[in-house]
Amino acid sequence: MNQERLQQLLDEKAAQYNSGAFIADDPVSIPHRFSLRQDIEIAGLFAATLAWGNRKAIINSSRKLLQLMDDAPYQFVLHFREKDMKPFVHFAHRTFNGTDACYFLYFLQQHYKQYDSLEAAFFSRANSENPVADGLNAFRRYFFTSEYAPERTRKHIAAPERGSACKRLNMFLRWMIRKDHAGVDFGLWSAISPSELICPLDVHVSRIARNLGLLNRKQNDWEAALELTRTLRLFDPEDPVKYDYVLFGMGVTEKF
Repeated sequence: MNQERLQQLLDEKAAQYNSGAFIADDPVSIPHRFSLRQDIEIAGLFAATLAWGNRKAIINSSRKLLQLMDDAPYQFVLHFREKDMKPFVHFAHRTFNGTDACYFLYFLQQHYKQYDSLEAAFFSRANSENPVADGLNAFRRYFFTSEYAPERTRKHIAAPERGSACKRLNMFLRWMIRKDHAGVDFGLWSAISPSELICPLDVHVSRIARNLGLLNRKQNDWEAALELTRTLRLFDPEDPVKYDYVLFGMGVTEKF
């Protein structure tokens, strides 16, 4: 497929999948239940963290977790006490369990006591040459600064310096930073521009990307995410990750 035809296909599919109809069956529907910025951030972080496996199961688990917070995550995070942690003990979604949930809540409470947005946890450095990689690495280090951080929880926060593609956190950053007329992503943060985002890379996205000749690297790691994003910037340098919708949508719903 030549580049002109590929551009046409990508743009047609972006218009198809980057739409309000995408929201209901995707984990992004979880933060869309809220209007307060901090609620969106907290619900989004949990939904993205749980986002592996069946999308229906991800949404159901995310809803259960938020119900334990009385569907008011920001107020819960600000005011919970130790006794309020008891209902979380038996929560589980795949390998994410009550211990992990409780530490996430502890981290969020400590953070929101000092800052009014989760953006500060990712992007505190100015003029970085690699803002997403630096932001994700900084977030992981910041997340686990507490002496109370459980060792088992570390596997739930990926980082480029560990070689991970960071699919779930890149998806979370897409939700928080990217914004357009379709209204799927929120565009709440402004520390970096959508042009600097890195495409979330999972098995669906990588398979379609390789089939379309957009990705050559065989491993699904950080270098592959960078390679794919560089290629997508050839088609839209200002908003390359809009094509995440294309690759994921085709991978889930179409035989390609």
